[in-house]
Amino acid sequence: MSGLFRRLFAPRWQHPDPGVRRQAIARLDPARDDHRRALERLAADTDPAVRTAALARLEDPEGLIALLDEEGHSPELERRLTALVCGKEGQLELSARVAMVGRLSDTALLEAIALEGDNQQLRLAAIERFQDEAALVRQACDNGIAAVRHAAAARVDSDAGLLRLVREAKRDRQVMRQARERLNRRRADAAELAAARERRESLVQALERHAGAPWEPLYAGRLRHLMREWQQLEDTPDASLERRYHDACLRCRKVVEDHEAQQRANAAAHRHREDAQQASESLVEALEESLEALERSETLGAQDIDSLRAQKRLLAHRWQELADHHVTDETLRRRYDAALGRFEAIGGAWVRLTQRAGELERALEDDDKERLQGLLTAIDWPGDLAPTPLLLRTRQRLENSPATTPASAEVPAEQFEEQLDELERLLERGAFKPASRLYQHLRQLAERIDATRFRPLEARFKRLGARLAELRDWRGFVAGPKREQLVAGIEALADDEASVEGALDRRHRQLVKEWKSLGDAAANREQSARFRAASDRIHERLAAWRARLDAERDNNLATRIALCEQLETLLDHPAQQADPDALREIRDRARDQWRRASPVPREQAEAVGRRFGVIRHRLQALIDQRAREIAEAKRELIEEARQLSGDESPATRRAEQAKALQRRWRELGRAPKGEEQALWREFRGLCDTIFASREAARDDRVRRARERMDAMQALIDRMDSWQPAHPADAAQLARAIDEAAALEPLPGGRRSEGMRRRWSGIVRARRERLERLAVAKQVEEWQAVRTLLEEHLEADAARLEGGEAREVALPKALTLGDDMSRAHARRNAARQETTSADTVEERLARVRVHLSLLAVGSVSQRDEPLRLAIQVERLNDNLGRESSRAEEVRGVLAELLAIGPVPPAIWEREVGELDHMLERLSRLPPP
Repeated sequence: MSGLFRRLFAPRWQHPDPGVRRQAIARLDPARDDHRRALERLAADTDPAVRTAALARLEDPEGLIALLDEEGHSPELERRLTALVCGKEGQLELSARVAMVGRLSDTALLEAIALEGDNQQLRLAAIERFQDEAALVRQACDNGIAAVRHAAAARVDSDAGLLRLVREAKRDRQVMRQARERLNRRRADAAELAAARERRESLVQALERHAGAPWEPLYAGRLRHLMREWQQLEDTPDASLERRYHDACLRCRKVVEDHEAQQRANAAAHRHREDAQQASESLVEALEESLEALERSETLGAQDIDSLRAQKRLLAHRWQELADHHVTDETLRRRYDAALGRFEAIGGAWVRLTQRAGELERALEDDDKERLQGLLTAIDWPGDLAPTPLLLRTRQRLENSPATTPASAEVPAEQFEEQLDELERLLERGAFKPASRLYQHLRQLAERIDATRFRPLEARFKRLGARLAELRDWRGFVAGPKREQLVAGIEALADDEASVEGALDRRHRQLVKEWKSLGDAAANREQSARFRAASDRIHERLAAWRARLDAERDNNLATRIALCEQLETLLDHPAQQADPDALREIRDRARDQWRRASPVPREQAEAVGRRFGVIRHRLQALIDQRAREIAEAKRELIEEARQLSGDESPATRRAEQAKALQRRWRELGRAPKGEEQALWREFRGLCDTIFASREAARDDRVRRARERMDAMQALIDRMDSWQPAHPADAAQLARAIDEAAALEPLPGGRRSEGMRRRWSGIVRARRERLERLAVAKQVEEWQAVRTLLEEHLEADAARLEGGEAREVALPKALTLGDDMSRAHARRNAARQETTSADTVEERLARVRVHLSLLAVGSVSQRDEPLRLAIQVERLNDNLGRESSRAEEVRGVLAELLAIGPVPPAIWEREVGELDHMLERLSRLPPP
């Protein structure tokens, strides 16, 4: 029962019957809170009529918005809210409604407000809240306010949305045009971005290929060119592409740095060769000076020969070391060989003299001149060499002269004083042996100087002799402990069983050298015997090691001889186009192999070293010859490049020819080092000039192409906004077409293709409009002829009724063309003749069908045979020429004027259709 009571006493707005609830709504007061809450509950009722009635009583949009958020969407709620916000109902101010729209987020509601709002500001506020691009496209196409359409179109940002605007925004051509321009611009930007990305990808690939390429003269320049092209691109590369670019640049820079390091190493090697050349020259000069000093002396002794031999051994060892590492100049080698020849001649003469010294002494004692003469001939002493005392006595005996020196004449005091100065310099340097030898020579000269002139020099001569004796005593004082130390050192070395053979030999040689350097200073037999005995023990220990070393030296000698033979075979049969770099590699490898094949026997070292030096000199001469030939070829390439840089041919063709010259440059190899860099700088400068002209020409082409594109775009925009209003405007269209033809060819790309398609569409549309205008003009001119046609019809009717064939006169106010005048005359003439009604009807039907083809493009099924016949005639008439549609319409109208006499019944039957076709032809297309 409680449920029944509740239903009986419940408010009527809660009644189960929707009709009762709808009637109860009228008694609810929205000003009361409980009634307003009841109305809000009824606004979400299940019955649409109840919801509509309840919402009609609610006029607070804020409450409706809250109700929309709480209860969900319903068509009635959205319609009521739209009506209130749009100002159709209620009395809300515009500012409040605009603020309310700023809080809405429902797309359907916002779209309804944008379409139905009573104020532009309200609609724009709704557009600002749009998040769905499809809704923006609909607003841009269908909204009734232009500013709202433009605001909605401005917020469309995707390619698909812009494409929809281009296709569907028929209502607003400005929206369509702006969307088309934005779409074309986005596509052009995308195309340019893709082209730039492809360009960056190609640059990175070129850099990666360049990083794996070997060094050549254009390597660094090509790297700079690729890096400069990368930096000139304006787009931002992605991270992976930029990382690849930097990795490739690092690898390329490593190749450049490696080459520069090699260049520095080559420069250092060149400096070493120059130092070796100077050292070799100083060695030759020292040997030549020793020989000249020996030849300038008055007498020659065993000490002089021993000193010369020791110096020759040291110089020969140093010379061989230098020759093993560097090629010796041929002129310097000839000087060295000449000096060795002089030394060998002196040594040979000394050996012969030593062998026959005893016989000379006995022959001198026996005073056997014939025997003395034979011995002198056998000794064959060089004429420019100072004689020994024995040879001097022999020659004097043969000449029967007193035993005096050849220079028995008086010696000048100035010469004696100069030699005293030299003796003083030698004493200051501590050079005991040269000073002692010079002092003995001065003692001989003192005997041949005039006493009065010698007296001022005698004190100085004695003082220098005392200094020489003091130096001799000092050498003995220093040499005594040194000799004892050397004896102890060599005996300890001989007793050391743990020493390695090589170290033992080096230490032994050092001790022997230091012992010999002491000369005869503080010498005694006991120490000499002890030193010799220890040295012999070391020699016995090193016998096996020296035997192995001798075998190794023999093997090294065989290796060097084989190397010399191989190089001589190569030099005897060189290739015609031998690569200098390959020859340089052979030279360097041969030098390394020569160094590894060391040591060699001392007796053959000098001969095989001299042989290898000659081979290296020949090999270097061959390298220099080929390098000079390459330098000459590169100079010819430079001349070709210079001529090419001044040529007037297209820059692209000259750039391709320059690339061919660069390939030929790389294939040639390297010129001499000093010339290669200078030639390369000159050649690269010419090539850079050619490539710079190509870049300038390319930039100029790009600029001109951009200008043509801009001019074409401006022409398209101008013609897109232009609509012909008179047939005479065809001249303006023709000028625009000529202007577009003058701008061709446009650069390739999507933008150009899009511009061509758009231009073709604009030209086609303008031609069609001009043609319609021309047709409409013909129809308009025909209206002036209708009065004349009416007179002809009246005359035809009178003639057909049996009256007189009256000739219709041409009105004075009417001016006809030649074709219409002829048609007028034919009509008058036809009235004089007898023409069947069927013929006239058939001719009128042909005119009607022809006009139908021109106006509609199709005919009824019953007129199909006439359509075929008319089309065949049109093809035959237009064969070899192309007539316009306006000319064809004029011809048909002229034919209509010429048909007669026309019965009134037939004309009444056909005139309606004819007027309908003319009306369709006179309609103009929308601008």
